[in-house]
Amino acid sequence: MALFFISGTIFSFVSVLFYLWSIIPQIMSSYPGVMKLAVIGATGLVGREILKVLEEHHFIPDQLIPVASPKSVGHNIAFNQSILRVGTHEEAIAARPEIAIFSAGSAVSLEWAPRYARAGITVIDNSSAWRMENHIPLIVPEINAHVLTSKDKIIANPNCSTIQLVLVLAPLHKKYRIRRIVVSTYQSVSGTGAKAVRQLENERSGIKGEMAYPYPIDLNLIPHGGSFKENGYTTEEIKLVNETRKILNDQSIRITATIVRVPVIGGHSEAVNIEFDNDFHLSEIIKDLENTPGISVMDDVQKNIYPMPLFAQGKDDVFVGRIRRDESIHKALNLFIVADNLRKGAATNAVQIAEYLILNGLAD
Repeated sequence: MALFFISGTIFSFVSVLFYLWSIIPQIMSSYPGVMKLAVIGATGLVGREILKVLEEHHFIPDQLIPVASPKSVGHNIAFNQSILRVGTHEEAIAARPEIAIFSAGSAVSLEWAPRYARAGITVIDNSSAWRMENHIPLIVPEINAHVLTSKDKIIANPNCSTIQLVLVLAPLHKKYRIRRIVVSTYQSVSGTGAKAVRQLENERSGIKGEMAYPYPIDLNLIPHGGSFKENGYTTEEIKLVNETRKILNDQSIRITATIVRVPVIGGHSEAVNIEFDNDFHLSEIIKDLENTPGISVMDDVQKNIYPMPLFAQGKDDVFVGRIRRDESIHKALNLFIVADNLRKGAATNAVQIAEYLILNGLAD
Protein backbone atom coordinates (compact mmCIF):
# COMPACT_ATOMS: atom_id res chain seq x y z
CA MET A 1 0.00 0.00 0.00
CA ALA A 2 1.32 3.42 -0.92
CA LEU A 3 2.59 5.60 1.92
CA PHE A 4 0.34 8.52 2.79
CA PHE A 5 1.62 11.98 1.90
CA ILE A 6 -0.07 15.34 1.81
CA SER A 7 0.69 16.64 -1.67
CA GLY A 8 -1.50 19.08 -3.57
CA THR A 9 -4.76 17.77 -2.13
CA ILE A 10 -5.33 17.89 1.61
CA PHE A 11 -6.88 14.59 2.62
CA SER A 12 -9.60 14.69 5.25
CA PHE A 13 -8.85 13.87 8.86
CA VAL A 14 -11.13 10.85 8.52
CA SER A 15 -9.05 9.54 5.62
CA VAL A 16 -5.92 9.86 7.71
CA LEU A 17 -7.53 7.96 10.56
CA PHE A 18 -8.70 5.24 8.20
CA TYR A 19 -5.25 4.79 6.70
CA LEU A 20 -3.56 4.65 10.09
CA TRP A 21 -6.05 2.05 11.22
CA SER A 22 -5.53 0.03 8.04
CA ILE A 23 -1.88 -0.59 8.95
CA ILE A 24 -2.49 -1.45 12.60
CA PRO A 25 -3.29 -5.14 11.85
CA GLN A 26 0.23 -5.50 10.46
CA ILE A 27 1.68 -4.91 13.93
CA MET A 28 -1.02 -6.43 16.09
CA SER A 29 -1.55 -10.06 17.02
CA SER A 30 -5.32 -9.66 17.32
CA TYR A 31 -8.04 -7.16 16.51
CA PRO A 32 -9.79 -5.71 19.56
CA GLY A 33 -13.35 -4.65 20.12
CA VAL A 34 -15.52 -7.21 18.32
CA MET A 35 -17.46 -9.60 20.50
CA LYS A 36 -19.55 -11.35 17.83
CA LEU A 37 -19.54 -11.24 14.05
CA ALA A 38 -21.84 -13.14 11.69
CA VAL A 39 -20.94 -13.99 8.08
CA ILE A 40 -23.98 -14.75 5.94
CA GLY A 41 -23.15 -16.91 2.92
CA ALA A 42 -20.02 -18.16 4.65
CA THR A 43 -19.63 -21.20 2.37
CA GLY A 44 -19.71 -19.25 -0.93
CA LEU A 45 -16.84 -17.80 -2.94
CA VAL A 46 -17.01 -14.36 -1.33
CA GLY A 47 -17.97 -15.74 2.08
CA ARG A 48 -14.86 -17.88 2.24
CA GLU A 49 -12.79 -14.91 1.11
CA ILE A 50 -14.28 -12.82 3.93
CA LEU A 51 -13.09 -15.40 6.45
CA LYS A 52 -9.63 -15.33 4.88
CA VAL A 53 -9.48 -11.52 4.98
CA LEU A 54 -10.60 -11.47 8.61
CA GLU A 55 -7.70 -13.76 9.49
CA GLU A 56 -5.18 -11.80 7.43
CA HIS A 57 -6.30 -8.51 9.00
CA HIS A 58 -6.15 -10.11 12.48
CA PHE A 59 -9.80 -9.13 12.85
CA ILE A 60 -10.71 -12.07 15.08
CA PRO A 61 -14.03 -11.74 16.94
CA ASP A 62 -14.65 -13.50 20.22
CA GLN A 63 -17.33 -15.43 18.36
CA LEU A 64 -17.71 -15.85 14.62
CA ILE A 65 -21.14 -17.05 13.50
CA PRO A 66 -21.20 -18.63 10.01
CA VAL A 67 -24.58 -18.78 8.26
CA ALA A 68 -25.43 -20.33 4.90
CA SER A 69 -28.30 -21.79 2.90
CA PRO A 70 -30.38 -24.61 4.42
CA LYS A 71 -28.42 -27.25 2.48
CA SER A 72 -25.22 -26.14 4.22
CA VAL A 73 -26.61 -25.82 7.75
CA GLY A 74 -24.88 -28.27 10.07
CA HIS A 75 -21.75 -28.47 7.95
CA ASN A 76 -18.43 -27.37 9.38
CA ILE A 77 -16.21 -24.53 8.25
CA ALA A 78 -12.65 -23.61 9.27
CA PHE A 79 -11.75 -20.24 10.74
CA ASN A 80 -8.71 -19.13 12.74
CA GLN A 81 -7.60 -22.70 13.47
CA SER A 82 -11.09 -23.59 14.71
CA ILE A 83 -13.89 -25.65 13.21
CA LEU A 84 -17.25 -23.89 13.33
CA ARG A 85 -20.74 -25.22 12.65
CA VAL A 86 -22.72 -23.45 9.93
CA GLY A 87 -25.98 -22.24 11.42
CA THR A 88 -29.28 -20.62 10.49
CA HIS A 89 -30.40 -17.01 10.35
CA GLU A 90 -32.58 -17.51 13.40
CA GLU A 91 -29.61 -18.81 15.39
CA ALA A 92 -27.44 -15.90 14.25
CA ILE A 93 -30.01 -13.26 15.19
CA ALA A 94 -30.55 -14.90 18.56
CA ALA A 95 -26.78 -14.69 19.19
CA ARG A 96 -26.98 -10.88 18.76
CA PRO A 97 -23.71 -10.19 16.91
CA GLU A 98 -22.65 -6.56 16.62
CA ILE A 99 -22.12 -6.90 12.86
CA ALA A 100 -23.39 -9.26 10.14
CA ILE A 101 -21.62 -9.32 6.77
CA PHE A 102 -23.99 -10.58 4.06
CA SER A 103 -22.78 -12.27 0.89
CA ALA A 104 -25.65 -14.52 -0.11
CA GLY A 105 -27.39 -12.68 -2.94
CA SER A 106 -30.10 -10.04 -3.22
CA ALA A 107 -33.05 -12.29 -2.37
CA VAL A 108 -31.52 -13.32 0.96
CA SER A 109 -30.52 -9.74 1.74
CA LEU A 110 -33.96 -8.35 0.99
CA GLU A 111 -35.60 -10.91 3.25
CA TRP A 112 -33.15 -11.10 6.13
CA ALA A 113 -31.14 -7.88 6.36
CA PRO A 114 -34.11 -5.92 7.82
CA ARG A 115 -34.64 -8.66 10.42
CA TYR A 116 -31.03 -8.42 11.56
CA ALA A 117 -31.28 -4.62 11.56
CA ARG A 118 -34.45 -4.67 13.69
CA ALA A 119 -32.53 -6.77 16.21
CA GLY A 120 -29.94 -4.00 16.47
CA ILE A 121 -27.34 -5.77 14.32
CA THR A 122 -25.43 -3.67 11.79
CA VAL A 123 -25.60 -5.31 8.36
CA ILE A 124 -22.90 -4.88 5.70
CA ASP A 125 -24.47 -6.19 2.50
CA ASN A 126 -22.51 -7.34 -0.56
CA SER A 127 -25.53 -7.72 -2.84
CA SER A 128 -27.18 -5.13 -5.09
CA ALA A 129 -30.36 -5.18 -3.00
CA TRP A 130 -29.85 -1.92 -1.11
CA ARG A 131 -27.19 0.01 -3.02
CA MET A 132 -29.42 2.57 -4.71
CA GLU A 133 -31.81 3.15 -1.82
CA ASN A 134 -31.51 6.81 -0.83
CA HIS A 135 -31.41 6.08 2.89
CA ILE A 136 -28.76 3.34 2.60
CA PRO A 137 -25.10 4.45 2.55
CA LEU A 138 -22.99 2.97 -0.26
CA ILE A 139 -19.48 2.81 1.13
CA VAL A 140 -15.89 2.56 -0.02
CA PRO A 141 -14.13 3.34 3.28
CA GLU A 142 -11.20 5.30 1.84
CA ILE A 143 -13.69 7.64 0.14
CA ASN A 144 -16.83 8.10 2.20
CA ALA A 145 -16.81 6.12 5.45
CA HIS A 146 -17.14 9.44 7.29
CA VAL A 147 -20.86 9.55 6.39
CA LEU A 148 -21.61 6.50 8.56
CA THR A 149 -23.41 6.83 11.88
CA SER A 150 -24.59 4.40 14.53
CA LYS A 151 -28.11 4.73 13.07
CA ASP A 152 -27.05 3.07 9.80
CA LYS A 153 -28.10 -0.51 10.39
CA ILE A 154 -27.88 -1.56 6.73
CA ILE A 155 -24.77 -0.52 4.81
CA ALA A 156 -24.29 -1.41 1.16
CA ASN A 157 -21.05 -2.70 -0.32
CA PRO A 158 -20.72 -1.50 -3.95
CA ASN A 159 -20.38 -3.65 -7.03
CA CYS A 160 -16.87 -5.06 -7.48
CA SER A 161 -16.26 -3.10 -10.69
CA THR A 162 -17.45 0.10 -9.08
CA ILE A 163 -15.15 -0.18 -6.05
CA GLN A 164 -11.91 -0.38 -8.02
CA LEU A 165 -13.07 2.38 -10.37
CA VAL A 166 -14.11 4.94 -7.75
CA LEU A 167 -11.01 4.39 -5.61
CA VAL A 168 -9.00 5.74 -8.53
CA LEU A 169 -11.54 8.39 -9.53
CA ALA A 170 -12.10 9.94 -6.10
CA PRO A 171 -8.79 11.82 -5.63
CA LEU A 172 -8.82 12.92 -9.28
CA HIS A 173 -12.39 14.18 -9.11
CA LYS A 174 -11.63 16.15 -5.97
CA LYS A 175 -8.69 17.93 -7.61
CA TYR A 176 -9.59 18.19 -11.31
CA ARG A 177 -13.40 17.71 -11.41
CA ILE A 178 -14.49 14.86 -13.67
CA ARG A 179 -16.81 15.80 -16.52
CA ARG A 180 -17.19 12.48 -18.35
CA ILE A 181 -16.06 8.85 -18.02
CA VAL A 182 -15.99 6.08 -20.63
CA VAL A 183 -15.22 2.68 -19.10
CA SER A 184 -14.95 -0.80 -20.59
CA THR A 185 -14.55 -3.65 -18.14
CA TYR A 186 -12.92 -7.05 -18.59
CA GLN A 187 -14.49 -9.06 -15.80
CA SER A 188 -13.41 -12.48 -14.56
CA VAL A 189 -15.80 -15.41 -14.29
CA SER A 190 -15.55 -15.49 -10.49
CA GLY A 191 -17.62 -12.30 -10.53
CA THR A 192 -20.52 -14.40 -11.79
CA GLY A 193 -19.98 -17.08 -9.15
CA ALA A 194 -18.88 -20.67 -8.63
CA LYS A 195 -21.07 -21.95 -11.47
CA ALA A 196 -19.21 -19.76 -13.97
CA VAL A 197 -15.82 -20.82 -12.62
CA ARG A 198 -16.86 -24.46 -13.11
CA GLN A 199 -17.99 -23.70 -16.66
CA LEU A 200 -14.58 -22.26 -17.56
CA GLU A 201 -12.71 -25.11 -15.88
CA ASN A 202 -14.93 -27.72 -17.56
CA GLU A 203 -14.42 -26.17 -20.98
CA ARG A 204 -10.66 -26.10 -20.53
CA SER A 205 -10.77 -29.78 -19.53
CA GLY A 206 -13.09 -30.80 -22.37
CA ILE A 207 -15.92 -31.66 -19.97
CA LYS A 208 -19.57 -30.91 -20.75
CA GLY A 209 -21.35 -29.38 -17.80
CA GLU A 210 -23.79 -26.78 -16.57
CA MET A 211 -23.52 -23.41 -18.32
CA ALA A 212 -23.52 -20.11 -16.42
CA TYR A 213 -23.34 -18.13 -19.69
CA PRO A 214 -25.29 -18.46 -22.95
CA TYR A 215 -22.04 -19.18 -24.81
CA PRO A 216 -18.68 -20.84 -24.10
CA ILE A 217 -16.37 -18.54 -22.14
CA ASP A 218 -13.02 -20.26 -22.75
CA LEU A 219 -11.21 -18.71 -25.73
CA ASN A 220 -14.04 -16.21 -25.95
CA LEU A 221 -15.26 -12.80 -24.74
CA ILE A 222 -18.90 -12.17 -23.88
CA PRO A 223 -20.10 -8.50 -23.96
CA HIS A 224 -22.90 -9.24 -21.53
CA GLY A 225 -23.15 -8.68 -17.79
CA GLY A 226 -26.48 -9.01 -16.02
CA SER A 227 -29.63 -8.68 -18.12
CA PHE A 228 -30.34 -6.36 -21.04
CA LYS A 229 -32.67 -3.38 -20.62
CA GLU A 230 -34.77 -1.63 -23.28
CA ASN A 231 -32.04 0.95 -23.93
CA GLY A 232 -29.55 -1.79 -24.87
CA TYR A 233 -27.47 -1.44 -21.73
CA THR A 234 -27.15 -4.25 -19.21
CA THR A 235 -28.02 -4.10 -15.54
CA GLU A 236 -24.31 -4.40 -14.65
CA GLU A 237 -23.48 -1.39 -16.82
CA ILE A 238 -26.27 0.64 -15.25
CA LYS A 239 -25.07 -0.31 -11.75
CA LEU A 240 -21.59 0.93 -12.55
CA VAL A 241 -22.95 4.29 -13.68
CA ASN A 242 -25.39 4.84 -10.82
CA GLU A 243 -23.13 3.59 -8.03
CA THR A 244 -20.19 5.71 -9.18
CA ARG A 245 -22.30 8.87 -9.07
CA LYS A 246 -23.67 8.00 -5.65
CA ILE A 247 -20.29 7.26 -4.05
CA LEU A 248 -18.68 10.38 -5.54
CA ASN A 249 -21.79 12.34 -4.54
CA ASP A 250 -22.05 13.98 -7.94
CA GLN A 251 -24.98 13.25 -10.26
CA SER A 252 -23.57 15.59 -12.92
CA ILE A 253 -20.79 13.22 -14.00
CA ARG A 254 -21.54 11.74 -17.42
CA ILE A 255 -20.66 8.04 -17.52
CA THR A 256 -21.03 5.32 -20.12
CA ALA A 257 -19.95 1.72 -19.65
CA THR A 258 -19.53 -1.56 -21.53
CA ILE A 259 -19.23 -4.79 -19.54
CA VAL A 260 -17.26 -7.70 -21.01
CA ARG A 261 -16.82 -11.12 -19.41
CA VAL A 262 -13.40 -12.67 -20.09
CA PRO A 263 -11.91 -16.16 -19.56
CA VAL A 264 -10.00 -15.22 -16.40
CA ILE A 265 -10.72 -16.96 -13.08
CA GLY A 266 -10.05 -13.99 -10.80
CA GLY A 267 -9.43 -10.26 -11.22
CA HIS A 268 -11.40 -7.54 -12.97
CA SER A 269 -9.77 -5.06 -15.36
CA GLU A 270 -11.04 -1.71 -16.63
CA ALA A 271 -9.93 0.56 -19.48
CA VAL A 272 -11.00 4.05 -18.43
CA ASN A 273 -11.09 7.37 -20.28
CA ILE A 274 -11.66 10.42 -18.08
CA GLU A 275 -12.40 13.98 -19.24
CA PHE A 276 -11.80 16.72 -16.64
CA ASP A 277 -12.98 20.29 -16.20
CA ASN A 278 -9.47 21.34 -15.11
CA ASP A 279 -6.23 20.65 -16.93
CA PHE A 280 -3.51 18.57 -15.33
CA HIS A 281 0.16 17.63 -15.42
CA LEU A 282 0.61 13.89 -15.91
CA SER A 283 3.30 13.78 -13.22
CA GLU A 284 0.82 15.26 -10.73
CA ILE A 285 -1.83 12.68 -11.65
CA ILE A 286 0.66 9.90 -10.97
CA LYS A 287 1.72 11.49 -7.68
CA ASP A 288 -1.93 11.90 -6.61
CA LEU A 289 -2.56 8.20 -7.24
CA GLU A 290 0.66 7.07 -5.57
CA ASN A 291 -0.32 9.03 -2.45
CA THR A 292 -3.82 7.53 -2.25
CA PRO A 293 -4.26 4.73 0.34
CA GLY A 294 -5.31 1.46 -1.27
CA ILE A 295 -3.80 2.20 -4.70
CA SER A 296 -0.60 0.77 -6.17
CA VAL A 297 0.71 2.43 -9.30
CA MET A 298 2.27 -0.01 -11.82
CA ASP A 299 3.31 2.19 -14.72
CA ASP A 300 6.66 1.68 -16.40
CA VAL A 301 5.92 0.68 -19.97
CA GLN A 302 9.59 0.68 -20.94
CA LYS A 303 9.95 -2.32 -18.64
CA ASN A 304 6.54 -3.80 -19.54
CA ILE A 305 5.21 -2.97 -16.09
CA TYR A 306 1.44 -2.47 -16.03
CA PRO A 307 -1.51 -3.92 -14.06
CA MET A 308 -2.79 -7.39 -14.85
CA PRO A 309 -5.09 -9.84 -13.01
CA LEU A 310 -2.04 -12.07 -12.62
CA PHE A 311 -0.49 -9.53 -10.25
CA ALA A 312 -3.69 -8.52 -8.42
CA GLN A 313 -4.79 -12.00 -7.36
CA GLY A 314 -5.00 -12.36 -3.59
CA LYS A 315 -4.10 -8.73 -2.93
CA ASP A 316 -6.19 -5.97 -1.35
CA ASP A 317 -4.85 -3.03 -3.37
CA VAL A 318 -6.25 -1.58 -6.57
CA PHE A 319 -3.57 -1.43 -9.29
CA VAL A 320 -3.45 1.34 -11.89
CA GLY A 321 -1.19 1.88 -14.89
CA ARG A 322 -1.01 2.75 -18.61
CA ILE A 323 -1.52 6.32 -17.37
CA ARG A 324 -1.39 8.68 -20.36
CA ARG A 325 -3.01 11.73 -21.87
CA ASP A 326 -5.83 11.27 -24.34
CA GLU A 327 -4.36 13.07 -27.36
CA SER A 328 -7.73 13.19 -29.14
CA ILE A 329 -9.33 15.66 -26.71
CA HIS A 330 -8.18 18.38 -24.33
CA LYS A 331 -8.00 17.71 -20.56
CA ALA A 332 -8.57 13.94 -20.84
CA LEU A 333 -6.77 10.91 -19.46
CA ASN A 334 -6.53 7.18 -20.18
CA LEU A 335 -5.62 4.57 -17.59
CA PHE A 336 -6.00 0.87 -16.85
CA ILE A 337 -7.29 -0.41 -13.48
CA VAL A 338 -7.08 -3.96 -12.10
CA ALA A 339 -8.17 -5.47 -8.79
CA ASP A 340 -9.03 -8.85 -7.31
CA ASN A 341 -12.82 -8.78 -7.49
CA LEU A 342 -13.19 -11.18 -4.56
CA ARG A 343 -10.87 -9.09 -2.37
CA LYS A 344 -11.18 -5.28 -2.60
CA GLY A 345 -14.11 -5.80 -4.95
CA ALA A 346 -16.09 -7.63 -2.25
CA ALA A 347 -14.60 -9.25 0.86
CA THR A 348 -11.88 -6.76 1.74
CA ASN A 349 -14.11 -3.73 1.29
CA ALA A 350 -16.77 -5.29 3.54
CA VAL A 351 -14.22 -6.13 6.23
CA GLN A 352 -12.79 -2.61 6.03
CA ILE A 353 -16.26 -1.20 6.62
CA ALA A 354 -16.57 -3.42 9.70
CA GLU A 355 -13.15 -2.27 10.90
CA TYR A 356 -14.21 1.35 10.53
CA LEU A 357 -17.43 0.74 12.46
CA ILE A 358 -15.56 -0.86 15.35
CA LEU A 359 -12.80 1.78 15.40
CA ASN A 360 -15.37 4.54 15.61
CA GLY A 361 -17.78 2.84 18.02
CA LEU A 362 -20.62 2.74 15.46
CA ALA A 363 -21.65 -0.91 15.86
CA ASP A 364 -22.48 -1.05 19.59
